[in-house]
Amino acid sequence: MTITTDLQQKMQAHLEFLYPGRGEEVLEQLQALLKRYPALARSTPAPPWSEKDAVLITYADQITQAGEAPLQTLQRFLRQYLHGVFSGVHILPFYPYTSDDGFSVVDFKQVKPEWGSWEHIQAIAQDFRLMADLVCNHVSASSPWFQAFLRDDPRYQNYFIVVEPGTDLSKVFRPRALPLLTPFQTRSGDKLVWTTFSTDQVDLNFANPAVLLEVLDALLFYVKNGAQLIRLDAVGFIWKEIGTSCMHLEGAHRIVKLMRLVLDAVAPQVVLITETNVPHRDNIAYFGNGRDEAQMVYQFPLPPLVLHTFRTGDASKLAAWAAGLESPSEQTTFFNFLASHDGLGVVPAQGLLEPEEIAALVQQALDHGGRVNYKDTPEGPVPYELCLTLFDALNPPYSEEPEDLQIDRFLAAQSILLSLQGVPGVYIHSLFGSPSDHAGLEESGINRRLNRHKFTGPELEGLLGNPHTRAYKILQRMTHLIKVRASHPAFHPGAPQVVMESREVLRIIRGYRDRQVGCYINVTPKPQPINRVGRDLISGKYFSGQIPPYGVLWLV
Repeated sequence: MTITTDLQQKMQAHLEFLYPGRGEEVLEQLQALLKRYPALARSTPAPPWSEKDAVLITYADQITQAGEAPLQTLQRFLRQYLHGVFSGVHILPFYPYTSDDGFSVVDFKQVKPEWGSWEHIQAIAQDFRLMADLVCNHVSASSPWFQAFLRDDPRYQNYFIVVEPGTDLSKVFRPRALPLLTPFQTRSGDKLVWTTFSTDQVDLNFANPAVLLEVLDALLFYVKNGAQLIRLDAVGFIWKEIGTSCMHLEGAHRIVKLMRLVLDAVAPQVVLITETNVPHRDNIAYFGNGRDEAQMVYQFPLPPLVLHTFRTGDASKLAAWAAGLESPSEQTTFFNFLASHDGLGVVPAQGLLEPEEIAALVQQALDHGGRVNYKDTPEGPVPYELCLTLFDALNPPYSEEPEDLQIDRFLAAQSILLSLQGVPGVYIHSLFGSPSDHAGLEESGINRRLNRHKFTGPELEGLLGNPHTRAYKILQRMTHLIKVRASHPAFHPGAPQVVMESREVLRIIRGYRDRQVGCYINVTPKPQPINRVGRDLISGKYFSGQIPPYGVLWLV
């Protein structure tokens, strides 16, 4: 493996910014690390995505079957129901962990033994493009690294951020209504340690180049084991400077740029995806100049805007926002999603929706049986995310509406996800229209568990084996939509997109002049006239006239 002089110079420039006076020294250590991972490169198209790409988001233990490792059960489910539907699968952290349903990682390089092994991960990666999480901001308080820190092991003393009592941290951005610092007893006495998300999630100190090299080692290890997409979890928090917000600092961007250079050098087929649940401008900053940072960013404003659209029956704000979207280069695209393992974030809607409109979304979530998580601000706690399933967010659980109308509303929302420029990511519960898991909330006391129900094999087979269940109906229609999308080049993530001024019907024109598709989504419970005719890709029938309540048309 030979790294070009140009790449070396760019790497050293970033390292010199991060570690003044030590850039050359750290570059030598990085080059030694890269030599441990030969032959990672694979042939890949440029850009490495097409209309055939869609990613399923799931937990490793999403389905459990007696006598079988959950990763084996998951692979069997994927092959049986989703082969030829999804090109990729994002398996949420499958490493040993102590809390946060996987995101308090104990060991970056192990698969949780109860769930399976690296061989099971590699087997899934043979069938689907694997997305793996690089939980780069923090580790579990039970991790070997932090336990060594508590023992005053010299190697790990600078792996974490110790803050002196009385330090002014008032400018630090807070994603939670929890203390920023946690006292820990070490052999040399009590120390206040930086914990952005919880007392069990201890922030790593990237000001120590050894930490950066450890995280890059984990990144390359995942690629070696089959990962083709790497999700950078909470990446906006990784660089701290006292006296600042410690969010989206230049140091964080430099680290992502360095990761991109490393992958460009040894595994150019791998795509970086940044996860930053923040307002739009900060979010898209992780594209860099379009060629030097992440290839994909999560499209965080989309879920609250879609929820607002169906709450009001008015697509005008969603359309106005989508009309202004632009990927900075042919090497970048958006990762679109409506639901995930986390709650439905409302912070990204700031500046796009009025405060009273965001408050209405919060109230709708509460009215529909959901819960709300808050974050601290100088003005006090404010809503951060809505915790409930997407189906329940869109549909009141105890309504007298016909369930088929609610299914149509849900599928209309999903069709927006599938119509827009970018690669769609579909959370597994959105394949079934799952209700919120109130038993899981009551048992754990964790609001996010409302949207994290785990199935037993017999339970899921019962739902999907009965054509009268909501889960069966939605799975059939969702997989059909995804297959239809994959069949037409107008839905290539980079194909042109024109979003028309819209209200009752969202109107999106995709594709080039000779291969265009007109996407029309009725966001109201009433029929709406459409002054267009043509063959509908979804039904295969010729259309003219009115689009039904919550109807969807892809017209050619």
